[in-house]
Amino acid sequence: MKQFFVFIRKEFYHVTRDYKTLLMLVGLPIVLIILFGFALTNEIKNSKIAICDYAQDEASQQIINKIAASNYFDIDRVILNHEQIYSAFKCGKIKLAVVFPANFNNDLSHLNKAQVQVIADASDPNTAVILTNYLSSIISDYQLQLRQNSSPQMQILPEIRMLYNPELKGATNFVPGLMAYILMLICVLMTSASIVKEKENGTMEILLVTPMSPFLVIIAKAIPYLVISLLNLVIILILSVYLLDMPFNGNLLLFFAESGLFILTALSLGLLISNVTSSQQTAMLISLLGMLLPTLMFTGFLFPLENMPWPLQVIANIVPAKWYYIIAKSIIIKGLGFSFIWKETLILAGTTVFLLVVSFKKFKIRLA
Repeated sequence: MKQFFVFIRKEFYHVTRDYKTLLMLVGLPIVLIILFGFALTNEIKNSKIAICDYAQDEASQQIINKIAASNYFDIDRVILNHEQIYSAFKCGKIKLAVVFPANFNNDLSHLNKAQVQVIADASDPNTAVILTNYLSSIISDYQLQLRQNSSPQMQILPEIRMLYNPELKGATNFVPGLMAYILMLICVLMTSASIVKEKENGTMEILLVTPMSPFLVIIAKAIPYLVISLLNLVIILILSVYLLDMPFNGNLLLFFAESGLFILTALSLGLLISNVTSSQQTAMLISLLGMLLPTLMFTGFLFPLENMPWPLQVIANIVPAKWYYIIAKSIIIKGLGFSFIWKETLILAGTTVFLLVVSFKKFKIRLA
């Protein structure tokens, strides 16, 4: 065990002596968290919404039909009460809910005024604003149709409510995605490149002939990047909470446990890449094209996954960062516990085990 800690100390020396790499590892998260401090807006289509129709009358049904005919919304379910609405939001099954009060058509006909409650998941503020604007436009179009056919005084007033992020702060959306991106960048790219570098320099053969197990040698090389990743996670949280005023509503211990699991997933992927490549250029190319670009494209914090064709949505399911992004948002923004994220956790754990098994099977004790 003493030899194992000696190897870990050696790897820390390697990292700290390379000032350019160290600056990138520690400085890049700070730069990214500041540069990505502006919300990104995108067109949203086929977003899953829920309808809660207490009225069950002609007017409410006509509006529901117009919503269903729109390309922007996909009515996922008809909900009977508010408790089911909040449960659907917590599980992440819907982005928006529309509630028609009782006597909706009666109020519209006799009082010339009726209200519709619109509840949006504002943990992604840009999507929430866009969806509520789309829905308000549909209601305004129906209202214009009513004024042409009947009394010009009729009004439908949307009552909009933003869950989880009423102030619509952009940090709630990009910070969890940026965490996934930075952890993938450090763990996959740097781990794979550092191990391949040992092969290119010929020092890996020296390490493999030491009394310590070759597997412990590889693990020792990954531990410094695990520590640096956790440090970056702390830096991101501090900057997000105190600089960007992002609320942290969940359990901090659960968040770090889930983040540690995702870091292990990324490290396992880096080990696998290092075992199947023989040069740093190849390792970096595979890391960038194979995982870092998919992290940006298929996580969901830059481009809504609902907009993509179904084959790309299927591909997104094999990107580990997507599941960590869901976990981070659920804990940080929604304040949910493990009972709501156990499926995503199980997927990450299974991915980690699979990557580790494949990595160790691909690992060659003899390089030549």
